[in-house]
Amino acid sequence: MKKNWTLFVASRYIFKGRSNSPVLAVLGIATGVLALIVIIAVMNGFQLGFIESILEISSYHIRVDSFSGDKTGVLKEIALSVPGVKTAVPFMEFQALAKGRRSAQQAVLVRGLDKDALEADESMGNRLDFEDGSFDISGTDFALMGAELARRLSLGVGDEVTLYSLTGILSAQEDESGSDTFIIKGIFRTGYYEYDSSWAFINIESGVFPANESDLKMGIKLANRFQDKHLLEQIKRKLPSGFEDVKLSSWRDYNRSFFGALRTEKLFMFILVGLIFIVVGLNIFQAQRRSVLQRREEIGLLRAVGGSEREVQFVFVCDGVIIGFTGACLGLVLGLAVSLNIPQFFTLVENIVNSFRSMFNALVRFLGIGWADNFAVFSPSVFYIKEIPSRILVHEVIIIFMFGFLSALTAAFFASRKVTKIQPAEVLRYE
Repeated sequence: MKKNWTLFVASRYIFKGRSNSPVLAVLGIATGVLALIVIIAVMNGFQLGFIESILEISSYHIRVDSFSGDKTGVLKEIALSVPGVKTAVPFMEFQALAKGRRSAQQAVLVRGLDKDALEADESMGNRLDFEDGSFDISGTDFALMGAELARRLSLGVGDEVTLYSLTGILSAQEDESGSDTFIIKGIFRTGYYEYDSSWAFINIESGVFPANESDLKMGIKLANRFQDKHLLEQIKRKLPSGFEDVKLSSWRDYNRSFFGALRTEKLFMFILVGLIFIVVGLNIFQAQRRSVLQRREEIGLLRAVGGSEREVQFVFVCDGVIIGFTGACLGLVLGLAVSLNIPQFFTLVENIVNSFRSMFNALVRFLGIGWADNFAVFSPSVFYIKEIPSRILVHEVIIIFMFGFLSALTAAFFASRKVTKIQPAEVLRYE
């Protein structure tokens, strides 16, 4: 017998059979792969957006704490001398109460940066989208403010904002009130609500920060944030004597609980959506077992003309390979197409739903009942987003593809084991 006869017989069983089970199995695998790719891509878009905002604006990749101002230059030089370090930016911060127009007040975290911080840290600038003004803290009385914070305080570029310290350090001109006034030079938006609603930047040399304040910190950015542990150890080894009290921490340590929660959320979502492969796998298993029982005579004939148990079993395994590969490829193509066009996809969904809504409105207006509002999948009045983010990670797409393919292959393999129990003599005895 020819060596490729198993593939020929398997293809005839798939494409020439009367049952529509293979088509349903392929569609089931494709649906699972499509759903999982789209859901994980959207979840990556949200989560990585949050993570990058935190790392690029707030916590940095490595943070250096507990050092005085006279050590800043040495620490910066040591950090930049380590290969893989992009930038090192000193900063200070404190909690304050911001007062704007009409006596409106809002709690705010004020961070002091060098006036050329944006030039030294371009990645932070990429996360700051200025709706008005620009990154300008060249003056000691200049300030930048989040868009939502400015809206709450009814402030705009050129307006003055008064900051009242909640930690007691604001009194630059020995003003007993512990307050200082700044001119707003820029209003930014990061896409992360916490920063847009409660953050402000000022010049670190504005006079509200003591020169040798122990709260002075330094944020270090890396070319690859996943090399943080290795580079952190290199920086520690280069610290001279007298720097033993300097504390270095990684972004993994500083945001452990938040990033752990995001990772757990993603894992459980992956498992829950991945359950569809178990359902489809069971469907393929039952269909293949039924196919084996229905073709007992054909199996007996194949065995009688020289086909071994493994070769006949391989026929049905090939069915699973064809189903799994076809379904996984179809789901992969559709999943990538949808994931790369998420805004257009949701716009299409909204237009379809709103078309039915319009017909419903016409009916209820005729009956004098009222009408329904426009439908939006992610309404800006509820969600703090302008568009649905999507981020595709290649290794996750490969894992999802293999999940779909292997679920069909595994189901077909276990179902085909029934072939080994069929004896040709018993099957063909009365034929």
